[in-house]
Amino acid sequence: MALIVQKFGGTSVGSVERIEQVAAKVKKFREKGDDIVVVVSAMSGETNRLIDLAKQISEQPVARELDVMVSTGEQVTIALLAMSLIKIGVPAVSYTGSQVRILTDSAHTKARILQIDSQQIQKELKAGRVVVVAGFQGVDESGNITTLGRGGSDTTGVALAAALKADECQIYTDVDGVYTTDPRVVAKAQRLDKITFEEMLEMASLGSKVLQIRAVEFAGKYSVPLRVLHSFQEGPGTLITLDEEESMEQPIISGIAFNRDEAKLTIRGVPDTPGVAFKILGPISAANVEVDMIVQNVAHDNTTDFTFTVHRNDYHSALQVLEGIARDMGAREVVGDTEIAKVSIVGVGMRSHAGVASRMFEALAKENINIQMISTSEIKVSVVIEEKYLELAVRALHTAFELDAPAGKGE
Repeated sequence: MALIVQKFGGTSVGSVERIEQVAAKVKKFREKGDDIVVVVSAMSGETNRLIDLAKQISEQPVARELDVMVSTGEQVTIALLAMSLIKIGVPAVSYTGSQVRILTDSAHTKARILQIDSQQIQKELKAGRVVVVAGFQGVDESGNITTLGRGGSDTTGVALAAALKADECQIYTDVDGVYTTDPRVVAKAQRLDKITFEEMLEMASLGSKVLQIRAVEFAGKYSVPLRVLHSFQEGPGTLITLDEEESMEQPIISGIAFNRDEAKLTIRGVPDTPGVAFKILGPISAANVEVDMIVQNVAHDNTTDFTFTVHRNDYHSALQVLEGIARDMGAREVVGDTEIAKVSIVGVGMRSHAGVASRMFEALAKENINIQMISTSEIKVSVVIEEKYLELAVRALHTAFELDAPAGKGE
């Protein structure tokens, strides 16, 4: 008998019919004798509908009141799911984040979980009930309702699994697991049976949208085994775990991630003096722009060219700041490029294999794809290339690292 925390997202509970399908799935686990805690999001589109309502009153609603409002979306879903379970003979009870005391800080709309009081849930489980908990929300020390921001329901699920010392946290979504890359780009992409937290963190941070980074970080920190499964298709999904042992027999690279939302900025002819990087990046950071990759080249005339990438949404504000810096520092020019993309290979196998980066560069060279920037970590190599070559690069790398599904193997 296991204790399992299951999390269902907005599309999984998007209608009464789907909520009843979720209830039937939960019942199957319950019949095996497992204790089940279910975390649910609001029905798909509901949170946006509530935010739109608030914005009809005020363009920038007071954050506390916005949290009070948007948290009602999950309250509807937990009640409907509990009703559906009871209707098919499964004892169930629903709780909001504040009722089970998911204690957070007071940062409204982006709160962080501090502590969970699991006593009430344990009591209900002992009484033989399935406990249905609202994701995405909590309560601060003053009793104010808070919400956890983007990916909040995934984080709630993992945090509850950690607090309850659950055997597994299952994240149900609209894909049947984590793939070697996006199957819409590479038809031969394969579902991974297993991936490490480290690899999943890299994949998530590099653009893989299967899981939110916060949830993966939380799971890694508290060693909560995570499994990604399809809401309405049977299958083993992908297990995300600390264990690297079995990974050693798998390919060196577990996956290829990519991100189209990149832009590049270069400031040329800056005097090469101590503190130049801070003089450039300090004001960029102060403008709340996050910098990703950085390259600095020193020229023979004691000037430096400084290049960095930002999210494409931040390009214009970063460009404005950089032009001001260029005037102050007497730089030669500022140039930008919004037609770039980042492609990365990820795998814990890199630690024990030499020549991985050169194999990547060779595969790109064969396709005549120019590399503009390179960044590496212990288990990742990222390159910036022209966006128009993105899909070609991903397919070439997928084949070069032997990740293509064998002929006849179902995706």
